[in-house]
Amino acid sequence: MSDRLAGVSARIATTRQLGSVIGALRAIAAARSREARERLAGIQAYAQTIAGAIGEVLALLPPHESPPKAPPPADAAPATLCIALCAEQGFAGSFNERVLDAADAVPARARFLVGDRGLTVQRMRGAEPDWSVPMIAHPDQVPVLAGRIADALYARLGDAAVARVALVYAVPQAASFCVVQRWLLPFDYARFPAATRRFPPRIDLPPRGLAARLALEYVFAELCEALLLSFAAENQARVQAMIAAHANVEHKRDALEAEFRRVRQEGITAEIVELSASGTNSAAPGGF
Repeated sequence: MSDRLAGVSARIATTRQLGSVIGALRAIAAARSREARERLAGIQAYAQTIAGAIGEVLALLPPHESPPKAPPPADAAPATLCIALCAEQGFAGSFNERVLDAADAVPARARFLVGDRGLTVQRMRGAEPDWSVPMIAHPDQVPVLAGRIADALYARLGDAAVARVALVYAVPQAASFCVVQRWLLPFDYARFPAATRRFPPRIDLPPRGLAARLALEYVFAELCEALLLSFAAENQARVQAMIAAHANVEHKRDALEAEFRRVRQEGITAEIVELSASGTNSAAPGGF
């Protein structure tokens, strides 16, 4: 009986330690998600500045040099490259599965995948991406990773086998996240209204070439924003997973404590019965 009581007590101690670990993971994930959201304002301000510059340059273009409009997505579906932003670490619930489900829904000729944990899930599905890279572990790593993705993307576009690029990533919500899709390329200049100010800016480059360079810069800003949002959503999903895990640990600990009380009561009852039997034997006639 004492061995059984000690075993239950050890399991209770283990669940308490596990609860502490889960609590620490939840706090870290919440802090990372909050930090990523705080960095968004800077990235969005940068993107707005580039957008304003594109509008200024578009106003300088003569009508016959205006950039072509992006074709409808269905027109170039077979020549699409899909970039999926997944998680780098585990304990994120169904985060990777939902992102990959959305990415698989995009008819694509080539696929890029960001995040080692997502890469593991993709391989378990029996598919291998054309290119992969680890996801960031801290918001400070966003510009470097965005540059690596952009370099791999433009190298692939140089093969003339891809005409469109779709970006699939998660966006944090109040208590969960949603998965969205954004078309990166061909670049849609129609999103940027031409500036109408009286005195246009002075430039040293041909307007069409400058517009193309600004478009590349804007795509870089879009990648940075998507990486930050995905990182925040990943950690938001991890917070929710840790909340569920903590509830399960609490339920298990309550069950173990109830078992501990029951085993201890059984031990006390057995001792009382044994003492009662011993006292009865001692009081029997002829007993010494």
